[in-house]
Amino acid sequence: MRRGQVLSATAQQHNIDIAARVLADIAAAGHNLVITHGNGPQVGLLALQSAAGPAESALPLDVLDAESEGWVGYAIELALRNALPRGTEIVTLLTQTLVDPTDPAFTTPVKPVGPLYDEAAAHQMAARHHWSIAPDGKFWRRVVASPKALGIVEIASIRRLANAGVVVICAGGGGIPVCAAPDGKLTGVEAVIDKDATSALLAAQIEADMFIMLTDVSGVYLDFGTAHTRQITRANPRSLAAQTAAFKAGSMGPKVQAACDFVNVSGRTAGIGELADAISIIRQTAGTIIAADEPSISCTA
Repeated sequence: MRRGQVLSATAQQHNIDIAARVLADIAAAGHNLVITHGNGPQVGLLALQSAAGPAESALPLDVLDAESEGWVGYAIELALRNALPRGTEIVTLLTQTLVDPTDPAFTTPVKPVGPLYDEAAAHQMAARHHWSIAPDGKFWRRVVASPKALGIVEIASIRRLANAGVVVICAGGGGIPVCAAPDGKLTGVEAVIDKDATSALLAAQIEADMFIMLTDVSGVYLDFGTAHTRQITRANPRSLAAQTAAFKAGSMGPKVQAACDFVNVSGRTAGIGELADAISIIRQTAGTIIAADEPSISCTA
């Protein structure tokens, strides 16, 4: 969803149809796909709907994460089935992500979810629903805990499906956060995990050849919004990580961190760029390419 768009089923399906055509082109070029997605607007909307009902029927965030993962995954799968050749195997897999229940993120909510509000409306919503809120650009949003992703419960199944050539849609919205008791039993927890961090972990664990984050800008920029703005075309993870302070925590910062994590762990290549440039990013002729063998940071003139 782009800022300002109404969070309607029609608008979401329109955007997903556009993405599906790009993904179909990648598949047609001979690449196997494992697809992840965000869920911030959707899980926030579901939380509002849940809060509007009887108090005893309100659902915890992990259940809303599962609902939104199924909702968006279904919409992506539907669009892909219409864009890919008939008979293509596509699976949407609800995915649980392990977190540490003592993660300090639980005491410092920072992950924005749900609609945008002006400041006055945000404070009213926070008082009514006992939310934590924070600025998001010119607007305000609800913020929730976002613990670190430690592992993916269904990783063996995802790897098996991907190795068999199945298009897998998984880890939506960072996955459903769960923690493990000493006896191994799993319990859902109130949080939303960063989708980029989980995607990087997933990509490394399935030994993906390349990890790509597709967004609505052409790449990662230094001095964004100033007269000195320039796009990073290529970088090694060490040099890029040194620029962390230049990237906003609510937008490009998590993507840069996820790309660096994937390259450092796997030794393979990551790319960040615009959806329409996906094939060119794979060919390393567009976007921002992060690779271990790059000497430093290269930028557009």
